Amino acid sequence: MLEKVRPLRIAFIGGRGIGSVYSGIETIYEEVGSRLVTYGHEVLAYSRRHTTAAGADFRGVIPIFRPCIRTKHAETYSHTLISTFDVLFRRVDIIQFHALGPSLFAWIPRLCGRRTINTIHGLDWQREKWGVFATSFLQFCERMSYRVPNATVVVSRTLQKHYRDRYGVEVHHIPNGVTLEPSPPPREIHALGLRGRDYFLFMGRISPEKGLDSLIEAYRQVAGRAKLVIAGGSSYTDSYAQSLRQGSPEGVIFPGWVGGRLRAELYANAAAFILPSTIEGQSIALLEAMSHSACVISSEIPENRELVDGVGFTVGAREVEGLASLLVRVLDNPDEAQELGQRARARVEAEYTWDEVSRRTEAFYYSVLGMPQPVRPYADQLP
Repeated sequence: MLEKVRPLRIAFIGGRGIGSVYSGIETIYEEVGSRLVTYGHEVLAYSRRHTTAAGADFRGVIPIFRPCIRTKHAETYSHTLISTFDVLFRRVDIIQFHALGPSLFAWIPRLCGRRTINTIHGLDWQREKWGVFATSFLQFCERMSYRVPNATVVVSRTLQKHYRDRYGVEVHHIPNGVTLEPSPPPREIHALGLRGRDYFLFMGRISPEKGLDSLIEAYRQVAGRAKLVIAGGSSYTDSYAQSLRQGSPEGVIFPGWVGGRLRAELYANAAAFILPSTIEGQSIALLEAMSHSACVISSEIPENRELVDGVGFTVGAREVEGLASLLVRVLDNPDEAQELGQRARARVEAEYTWDEVSRRTEAFYYSVLGMPQPVRPYADQLP
């Protein structure tokens, strides 16, 4: 029997909303938020109307739409500021800010006696799309991210070590996750001219730090043997996305953002999933690919190796020749690729599911509030 404790009211701030899987933050809004609702809590998700699809299923999470200034540098900050002042007039127990920029605003509700948490998904100042001023500001946000809230969470052990080594502080680690589901056979991918095992896949945000220009150059060496699917959208990086399309050889497919069965089919039937990024926090797309038993090839940055070592291939970021050789290896050795994919799924099953992430998140909320925690089946102890 579960211990009876008071349910909580939780507010998420910093993401675009539900029904807009632009990044890991939006996925957490939906996957963790909806599970918290099933536990009996009330979850408010501050969202942006223009990024929310008509008829989106909020799965019990309550969307709060607030305006923003729609420019590259002002959108997130204006929406976060407006949302932060709005939440002061609502009865909530925990206010959870997501990402470095939004985390800066955690001091405002804390000054008013509210409990605040910052969840850091990556070191955003490293993204190549930012100029000097934006990079410097995000570095300032990082220095404040563990000072202004009541508690700070990071999504990877690599980020946890970064805060320990650089600032001498211990932050909490709660990883990202996936929903384990059956891997569908090829059906909808036929509309893209794909049969299965005849293409490589990238899934995610199309922006410079993802290293897609290097991936396309590596792909040129196998272009006659397989296709390359680059699925995803951009945000204020349209010129980069356009340059990729214009410079791509025959065989590269840009289907845009994909969801539902098509998304699952693309993962499950790829010869390999490729993540050649130069920076990450913890890639949910990589976890999703692993959950569908895809062979994975990633750049060997620490955040990726944390997931891939022993169950996939890694190569230096921007190492075109090294990446090309791995593409050839996958095509020449399909049995090896299949075995690695099965090992990758086993790792996800053991360590990275949204059910366990949600239980750990709930337990963390109660610990920050100093309240008794519910005892749920199989919940791990917080580190």
